[in-house]
Amino acid sequence: MDWLYPLSGFVVGAVVGLTGMGGGSLMTPILILLFGVNPLTAVGTDLMYAALTKAVGTLIHAKKGHVAWGLAGVLAIGSVPAAAITIWALALLPKQSPTTAAFISISIGASLIVAAIAIFFHRRIRGYALARADDPARVKYAGSITVVFGALLGVLVSLCSVGAGALGVAVLFFLYPRLPPVRVVGSDLAHAVPLTMVAGLGHWVIGSVNWSIVGALLLGSFPGIYLGSYFSSRVSDRILFPLLASMMLLVGLRLVAS
Repeated sequence: MDWLYPLSGFVVGAVVGLTGMGGGSLMTPILILLFGVNPLTAVGTDLMYAALTKAVGTLIHAKKGHVAWGLAGVLAIGSVPAAAITIWALALLPKQSPTTAAFISISIGASLIVAAIAIFFHRRIRGYALARADDPARVKYAGSITVVFGALLGVLVSLCSVGAGALGVAVLFFLYPRLPPVRVVGSDLAHAVPLTMVAGLGHWVIGSVNWSIVGALLLGSFPGIYLGSYFSSRVSDRILFPLLASMMLLVGLRLVAS
């Protein structure tokens, strides 16, 4: 089974590079369902893997001018403190308890289902937002809503490592409809780096990171995300997004039902 870790890292890394999403949405369920990793350890392990992988993807997108750094920073104002608080709360739970494992698994499954729905309808969401892009209230409160949404992401990502990409991209499409899609992806990816790093380090402190798995995943993920990011502007999301959403929906239903 050892060779499957780098292969999984490559596939997930390529998806992240192409779409800016799918890291936790795919890797955490893979660790749980395919490799039998404890759900809390799967979350912590994926977060450290995601932090390092997404840092590489961010560098590539930044070189192409695809990152709106101010927007990423506003998201982080809400997400990073929320992540720290969520890790503190997780530290109080019994890590090997079946109840904790079931809670984490159901949380991951529910988040995947919501994220899949958001991806399926991302074009309609963006179209709706574009039609109302000049609404004064929308313009006035976009920054505040972004901070609040960042805080929600901080909780979700720390709890189940899902949402930084899939939900992040969907909400940014809604809040900033005139921002080119490739910059939405790049900005969301850049924001995910400090968020997943803080959450991942927190999980390491509470003992829910398997570093040997992180290393094996990274062997495949670095070339995967490089290739994915390189081709991100050349591949149509009309095929990628529905395919990714379908996989997330099926896996989410599987985790909720298990």
